[in-house]
Formats: sequence, structure tokens, C-alpha cells
Amino acid sequence: MTARTESSAHGSLVVHSARIVSGGAVVEDGWVRIEEGVVVARGTGSDWAPADSVIDARDAAGSGAILAPGFVDIHGHGGANAAFDDGVDAIRTARAMHRAHGTTRAVVSLITAPLDQLAERVGMVADLMRTDHDLLGSHLEGPFLDPGHKGAHDPELLRLPERADVQRLLDAGRGTVRQVTLAPELPGGMEAIRLVVAAGAAAAVGHTDADDATLREAFDAGATILTHAFNAMRPLHHRDPGPVLTAAHDERVTLEGIADNIHLHPHVIKLLFDEAPGRVALVTDAMAAAGSADGDYMLGSLHVTVRDGVARVDSGSIAGSTLTQDVALRRAVEAGVPLADAVDALTRTPARAIGVGAQLGELTPGRLGDAVLLSGDLDVVAVWTGGAPAR
Repeated sequence: MTARTESSAHGSLVVHSARIVSGGAVVEDGWVRIEEGVVVARGTGSDWAPADSVIDARDAAGSGAILAPGFVDIHGHGGANAAFDDGVDAIRTARAMHRAHGTTRAVVSLITAPLDQLAERVGMVADLMRTDHDLLGSHLEGPFLDPGHKGAHDPELLRLPERADVQRLLDAGRGTVRQVTLAPELPGGMEAIRLVVAAGAAAAVGHTDADDATLREAFDAGATILTHAFNAMRPLHHRDPGPVLTAAHDERVTLEGIADNIHLHPHVIKLLFDEAPGRVALVTDAMAAAGSADGDYMLGSLHVTVRDGVARVDSGSIAGSTLTQDVALRRAVEAGVPLADAVDALTRTPARAIGVGAQLGELTPGRLGDAVLLSGDLDVVAVWTGGAPAR
């Protein structure tokens, strides 16, 4: 399964006179050319050829203009008062809001629900991907989670990862399930990891009480992502490293981080990048309140109250976030993460983590023409998906 450009993308686009931040590097006075939805050339200075549309980044975004690849969110549940679990219109509503904040492609994360509903929703995402090419597939966050680290998941709906149930959900996705988060210490957990990987999806460890030995076994079995590091898992201890440190020391593993200064303190955001350089994926874990107002919401079957932008279920657990990826970029840079590394964590690293790194995540010839123009203050000025302006 590969990412695809919008079939309606036509013509050529040149964006010039920008600081290009891509692939872990910063290039001054750069330009990028996109034709028929694909990056075809890159350079510096004024040696670009005329195009159907030409954007002077300095005029659009100021003298410090930055051009980055389109952001890729591999873990989010909704936004704009719409939850991904609620169907096609809700997915499109939420995606439009996140796209305006630079997230050109996203995985649709589905919260714990009864198995029949999850199978139906995974199939719905598979159908929607035929027309909505900004969708990269689905992410099952549950129901195979540790009840002791349930977070904002309904404990009555959690279940063991029995082979038949795992396979049923994978089959329902018809090859479009991108990621499955599970607790590997549960009976059947290691076999479930192998099933997920065999289906071409990324197995992720999360909502877990797994110790170091169990984590190492899970990574050897094929798990390659740690879901929202530090949150809903055994904590780090000097005699028990826990999931975060074990994952950070395994070069095969990508660590998700929610850089909203709520899920993670700024010092901890910087710590993630220091401990796992090149392997941090900044995700939103956004729920319906992202891009919307404080108030009462639902996350799956649970009531959520949002106050001052912080979402919590009635038990007091944090219930996802109200984050957008442009804010995550600013928070990471404010925490001391170098700009190139922070951009990588929104682009190249998440794309690679779910197997679409050959199509997305860098502004280099041959990749899809997804780009975000930012001001020097890291505010989004313009967004293109497959060379077409975001809409």
C-alpha cells in the first residue's frame, strides 16, 4: 500500500526564496518544483524555470519563510468538533481542519469499541481511501490494551488479543490497517504482534505495563512503534527502565511524542529527541475538541470535559489532546529541539514508521508534492497536498 496524490492535481508549481527544511537539513534561499503532484526538482537561488503557479515565499510569509514537507500524523482521533469514529463526514471535517494546520496526510486512529463496530469502521476507512487520498489508513488503538493503563479507553470494552479477533480486524481493513497498538504482556500479545506485522502493518506497544524483558521480546517479535511515549505505560525507574528507555535504546523503534506541554513537560520533549535521535514522531493524539472550543465531548463511549484546552475523562485521565501539528512544531522548538530535527519528527520519521517514507516526508524529487509554507515564527501560511492548495 502506498500513498497517492490527488487525481485532480495538475500543472506545475514553484515555491522559491525559502529556507527549505527537509531530510534533517536546512537549505537557504531554496526552491522546489512540483509537477502533476510530484516533486520533480529542487535547487537554490534563481535558477528555477517558469511554472503555472509561482510563489515567492518572502512575499507570502516574510523574510524568514520556511518551506517544509507536508506533516504526517500517524496518531489522531479527530478535530473541529468531529471524531474519526463517527463516519465519513466527521473524518472529512476533522481532516480539513488539521490540513489547514499543515497535516497533509494522516492515519485515522480508532478508539476502543465493540469488535463489530471496529471491524465496520476499519472497512469504512478502507472504502474512503479510494477517494480521499490524504488518508493513509487506520490505526487501531485498542481494544487489546492493559486495563491498568487504560487511559481514556472504556475498560468494559478491553479484551485479550486473541488470534481470531486480531485477524478479523486486519481482514476488515483489506490491507489498509497501518498500525495496531497493543499491550504485549497480555496473553497472546506476542503472537498478535507477529500477525500485525505479517499483514503489512506496524505493531505498536502502548497502554502497557510491560517490563524491559517483555519489551525486548516484543521488539524482537516485530513491534516498531511506541505509542505516545511516557503516557499510559509503566514509568521509567532507575531499576526498571520501562518502555520508554527500552524503546529508546532499540534502533528499530520509533517513539511517538505528544508535544503539547501537557502530556509531556518541555524538558521531557527534549529528552525524547536526545535519547532517540531521528526516531521521534510528533503526533497529535487529537480528539474532537482540537480546533474547537472548550466544552463536553465524547471519545468513543466515554464522556470528556475540555477546560483550557485540556481534555479529561470523568476519572481524571487525559483524553487525547487538542493539539495540531504546527503547534507541536513550535512546542518542540521552544523546548530546545533543533528546527531540522523537529520538522523531521513531523515528516520523514512518521512517514518511515508506517512504511510510506518512499512517497512522503521529504521535499526531494520523486516524492509526492506535499509542502507547508511557514513564517519565521512557525505559523502556517500555505499548504499544498500533491501540489494542490489545501482545501
